[in-house]
Amino acid sequence: MLGINEKEKRYFLAPSLVSVADLVQVDRSAEIKLGNRLELKNIPIGMSVFNVEAKPGLGGKLAKASGTFIKILQKTAKNEVLVKLSSGKKMLLANKVTGTLGIASYLLIEKKKFKKAGQLRCLGRRPTVRGVAMNPIDHPHGGGEGKTSGGRPSVTP
Repeated sequence: MLGINEKEKRYFLAPSLVSVADLVQVDRSAEIKLGNRLELKNIPIGMSVFNVEAKPGLGGKLAKASGTFIKILQKTAKNEVLVKLSSGKKMLLANKVTGTLGIASYLLIEKKKFKKAGQLRCLGRRPTVRGVAMNPIDHPHGGGEGKTSGGRPSVTP
């Protein structure tokens, strides 16, 4: 994306359904269009936004992951906006904070196939070990000769 100075390049999180050639506005006078970044007070109720600031001027902190968004629920008289996060939690934000209209791109990341365990480890996922494969001291399902489940009824860990 090119800024005010044509030689100055800026990178930003792309919303889904926006292509490379689309023009994106990032200022107070921006129109309400997918991909534009503006203050929450100028966005209508019910719209989805992502990459939202927690405090004005600090940069986007909320709903930055792919496929996430924040829904604007209500505007209060105290210069605050009530929003619903992806987790379902409701939060009051100042109406001066900015957000990008739309949903963060790359929605198909959940369908990505990982070829080896190391790719998941790089994402911070730890390995899971079945209880049957453990020793009896480590798990109620552990121990036994061969593929037996032990001498007691099945229990949750």
